[in-house]
Amino acid sequence: MKRPVVMRRLAGLLWIGVSVSFLVPARMLAAEGSLALATFSVEVTPPIGHPLLAGAVEPAKSVDDPLWLHGIIFLGAGQPIVWAGIDWCEIRNDAYDRWREALAEAAGTSLKRVLFSCLHQHDAPLADLTAERLCEEAHVAGGVCDLDFHEQTVRRAAQAVHAALSHARPFTQVGVGQAKVERVASTRRILGPDGKVAFIRNSSSTARGFAEPEGYIDPWLKTISFYSGDTPLVAVSCYATHPMSYYGHGGVSADFVGLARSLRQKETPGVRQIYLTGCGANITAGKYNDGSPANRAVLAERVHRAMVEAWDHTKRYPLKTIDFRLARLDLPPRQGEGYRLDDLRRRLHRKSDRAFDQIHAAMGLSWRMRLARGEKIDVPSIDFGVAQVVLLPGETFVEYQLLAQQMRPDKFVMTVAYADAAPGYIPLDKNFDEGGHDLDSWCWVAPGVEGPMRAALSEVLQPAETNEPEK
Repeated sequence: MKRPVVMRRLAGLLWIGVSVSFLVPARMLAAEGSLALATFSVEVTPPIGHPLLAGAVEPAKSVDDPLWLHGIIFLGAGQPIVWAGIDWCEIRNDAYDRWREALAEAAGTSLKRVLFSCLHQHDAPLADLTAERLCEEAHVAGGVCDLDFHEQTVRRAAQAVHAALSHARPFTQVGVGQAKVERVASTRRILGPDGKVAFIRNSSSTARGFAEPEGYIDPWLKTISFYSGDTPLVAVSCYATHPMSYYGHGGVSADFVGLARSLRQKETPGVRQIYLTGCGANITAGKYNDGSPANRAVLAERVHRAMVEAWDHTKRYPLKTIDFRLARLDLPPRQGEGYRLDDLRRRLHRKSDRAFDQIHAAMGLSWRMRLARGEKIDVPSIDFGVAQVVLLPGETFVEYQLLAQQMRPDKFVMTVAYADAAPGYIPLDKNFDEGGHDLDSWCWVAPGVEGPMRAALSEVLQPAETNEPEK
């Protein structure tokens, strides 16, 4: 959905210069030596006509169910920590920084202490401000996102954070629970006898996709919850799969994971239910999903059932301190044909019957411009003692989630993905040799990515007494 050029350019400048002064003494909301939290929510549904998945699918024609941003602000552990998830497909590069800057300022903290990720539903917005401006300059139809809507939504989210601070409540316990999700996740990349990808199982499938084995997944939905005495306040659940039942026809939706979250929220009106997506890049519901609209509710109920079971199996532990850690990540950019800088520029300005070809090039250029500025990707972690959360960028393969758990078998490790989505798919190095058309387009990194990812996980997951100070 295109805005008048003057208005869109003005909106494009707003993200650079606008800052709202929130003079909130956040640390005073938690007494010395105690912990408090506040929750916030804001609807983030795009207007009709807005691009979905950056123009790769039909734009918004209707709203099947609204999109939401839900989050928590932790107080009393140094500067506040913000942890939030949004029902958008992806947020990339400078758009991701804009979100963190706004939420951080509203909470009275630093950008580094904002853990912010998308759930990755496909019938939802994708935001990359530089890519949108490049598309505007090249007169690309449709574009990535509407800059006015984006900035207005960021500001409303910041206002929600600011308002939440006055309702902070002390909390004293953390709970951990998990349950298997039955008949939802399945591996996307089916290998043949030669070790190469023989079949890609998408979010919905047909006979072959149903017949292939479930494959390598993480079957566990994990829930971390927080209590004030015996009163539960928040439950954060995370599961690794692409969260799509059907999509692409313009019906905006939080899909089956959003429906599962809503079901759980109705059952526990006094407990804020938050859902996040784990490392689901190479995981889909394809083995168990025929793409029919009716199956959305079926998948939702299976995830909902696991949320209930994880809650029922929760064990609670006293919590007196929270530790924050941060690693900085350098990822090698993809350099092959079509991804070199000159190739990306030509693709952006070469008119195509499919505007997404140009939009795709704009997103690649936005990523490369970021790397040219020497900007690294943050990998933050929150340590709650018995439980630890780590946030990874992009569409990370599930092997990294399982690796994180192996690195700290003494902890309940929740690995969340889809933070800064600029790198696209982040596979293991061996996956490049296996082939597969899923790595042909939505992957902006190169072989050699595995080493930095392993190092970042090791840095943030190591015991606190050996962890280096926050950079």
